[in-house]
Amino acid sequence: MSFVAFIVKNLVRQRVRTTLTTLGISLGITTVVALGVITDGLKASSAELITFAGADFMVAQKGASDLSFSTVPEVEVQAIGRLDGVERAEGVLLYFSRVGSNPFFVTFGRDAEAIAESDPPLVAGRPLTPGVPGEVMLGDRAASQLDAEIGDTVTIERRQFTVVGIYDSGNLLEDGGAYAPLATVQEMASKPGTVTAIFVSALAGADPKALAQAIQDEFPTLTTVSSVSEYGRVDQGLEVLDAANIAISVLAVGIGAIGVMNTMVMSVFERTREIGILRAVGWSGGRILRMILGESLLLCVFAAGVGAALGVLASRAVLLISAVANWLEPQYSVEVFARALVVAVVVALVGALYPAFRAVRLTPMDALRYE
Repeated sequence: MSFVAFIVKNLVRQRVRTTLTTLGISLGITTVVALGVITDGLKASSAELITFAGADFMVAQKGASDLSFSTVPEVEVQAIGRLDGVERAEGVLLYFSRVGSNPFFVTFGRDAEAIAESDPPLVAGRPLTPGVPGEVMLGDRAASQLDAEIGDTVTIERRQFTVVGIYDSGNLLEDGGAYAPLATVQEMASKPGTVTAIFVSALAGADPKALAQAIQDEFPTLTTVSSVSEYGRVDQGLEVLDAANIAISVLAVGIGAIGVMNTMVMSVFERTREIGILRAVGWSGGRILRMILGESLLLCVFAAGVGAALGVLASRAVLLISAVANWLEPQYSVEVFARALVVAVVVALVGALYPAFRAVRLTPMDALRYE
C-alpha cells in the first residue's frame, strides 16, 4: 500500500468524524469564496462607474462616506470644464428610488446636451430633448424588467416619464437604471444646483493623472477617483467589505483549526498502539509527522474544493434577488480561489501541529503499553 493510500485509508476509517470536520471547514471556505466573489463584482461595477460616459476619472466631494451622499455645486462643474487639459466635464446626479420591484433603481440626472456629446449606444429610440422635463431613457436591463418600450410611460418617484430611448452602455449599473433631465432629478432629490459627481475627460495629449492632481490642488473640497483602489476617498463601502473578508478568513482559520485539531487529536489517541507498531517496524518520527500532516492537508484541501463549489453556488443564488442583480455581476478571479486554498492549508497546518507533535514524541514502548 502506498503512503498516500495509507493516509486516505486512515481518514476513511472514521467516516462520520471526517465528514463533519469537512463540512465545518467547507462552510468557512464557502463564506470566504462567496464574499470574495461578491466584493470583486462590486469593485468591477465601481470601476465601470468611474469611467461613466467615457470619462478618464471621477470627481466627488472629499470625505463622503458614500458616493450617493456626495454633493458638488454645479458652479464647480463649469469651473473644472474651463481648466487647461479638460476636454469635457459632466456633472451627474445619482438618485436612488423604488421603481417596479427594484428598491435601488438609479436615475442618472444628466443634461440632454451632455448625453448627445457622449453618444450613448442606443438600442432603440433617441436621446433626451433639451428643455423637455418629462422624458427618460432606460437601460436595456431596466426596460426588460419594467417591460417598457419606446413611447411607454414609467413612474419614477411618483412622476410620469415617457420613454424616448433605450440604451446599452455595457455598464451593469447604468443599464439597470435610467437617464433623466438633470433639473428634473434635482427637483426630485431636493438638491437644486448640485450634482453627485463630475466625470472628466482629458484632452488628447494631456496626462489624466496630472490633470486629476491639478483639480485636487485647485478645489480642496473635492477629490478625484481614477481607479478602484482610490474609491475609498468617496465611498467606504468597498473598504468595509475588504475588511469583512479578512475578518471572515481569520475566523475561518481559527474555527477550522479547532475542528481539525479535534479530529486529529482523537485520531492520534485512538491509534496510539498502531503508531507504536509503526515506530517499532522502523518508521521514523519524520515519517509519522508527514502522515499526520498529510491527513490534515488532504482533509482540508478536499474541504476547500467542496467549499469553493458551494461558494460559487451561493454567489449565483444571490443573483436571484433582482435588486442585487442590477448592481452585481460576480467576478470569479483566481485570487479568490487562491485565498480559499491558502486558508485551507493554514487551517490544516495549525490544526495538525499539536497532534503531530504528540505523535512524534511517542516512543514505541510507551505506545505499545497504551490502553
